[in-house]
Amino acid sequence: METSERYQVFAVNEVRGYSPCYERWALGIASDAELLALIDELPYRKRQPNLVFGAARYLGVSPSAFDEFKDFVIARWPDIRDVAMSHSTQTNESGRCATLLPLLARFGDTPIALIEFGASAGLCLYPDRYSYRYDDQPVLDPADGRSPVVLPCTTSGAPPLPTSLPQVVHRAGVDLNPLDVADPDSMRWLESLVWPEQRNRLERLRNAAAIARLDPPHLVTGHLNDTLAELVDAAPKDIPVIVFGSAVLSYLGTADRERFQSVIRKLPCHWITNEGPGVLPVDPAAVPHPPDRRHFVTALDGVPAAYAGHHGQTLDWFPPRTPEGR
Repeated sequence: METSERYQVFAVNEVRGYSPCYERWALGIASDAELLALIDELPYRKRQPNLVFGAARYLGVSPSAFDEFKDFVIARWPDIRDVAMSHSTQTNESGRCATLLPLLARFGDTPIALIEFGASAGLCLYPDRYSYRYDDQPVLDPADGRSPVVLPCTTSGAPPLPTSLPQVVHRAGVDLNPLDVADPDSMRWLESLVWPEQRNRLERLRNAAAIARLDPPHLVTGHLNDTLAELVDAAPKDIPVIVFGSAVLSYLGTADRERFQSVIRKLPCHWITNEGPGVLPVDPAAVPHPPDRRHFVTALDGVPAAYAGHHGQTLDWFPPRTPEGR
């Protein structure tokens, strides 16, 4: 996909209705030859809008009109390029736990081990420490009371909403560059990745980070395909091990995605993915047609279960499969 189209798609399919600032910037870049030439200096996987915008905001650009943003990018391009090259998109959105929870509920009250690939700072490893507000249902809280992180989620299609939170007894993760929520610069980068208008997400990030600081997860540096077997082997025996990731596999090349499927299917674990349509091959009959490009497909053990909002704000459960399909 050419860079111009990439930014156009980002504006229309991802941020429209959620971030007027990012929509404005992305549409501006899509038709601006000067900025496109600068961005095309980056390797293909570093040209993504979230990374370029996050790098600019990390360096101090404020939400602004496109012309002001363009002036900042041109003036600071060497610095923006350096940040983009040394960082990656590690949006550690704890809100995604709201779309993970109905799948974890299938394991009942059994203690479970959670392992996250592309863990960033590991904030999605704490689904048992957050509170949840599904539709107009009573808030679902941890056993010790209301969490400072309350995750709202609008649902459709009758998902199996839990009545209690999972019992997580082991949490670990892998990332190419794990972030430490106790490190101010890591927090600055994480905050730069939150879309400008979304103050509620920024507050949620800070509150989730405070929870993680009290009980830091075990995070290792490495490639998921080389590390997952070791992490699964290190998990407690005789309890379900659930490996999961969200918006991670889309950043891998085709060969690495295929290797991931080969690796994960051989491990003694369940696995949950939360990725854009088409990132992983699935039975076409398992996902409504045409695919909804504005949402992730959430799947358990390779079987699609729902469409999920990118930040966990919606969950659209798929109807049960029939022998003939849907």
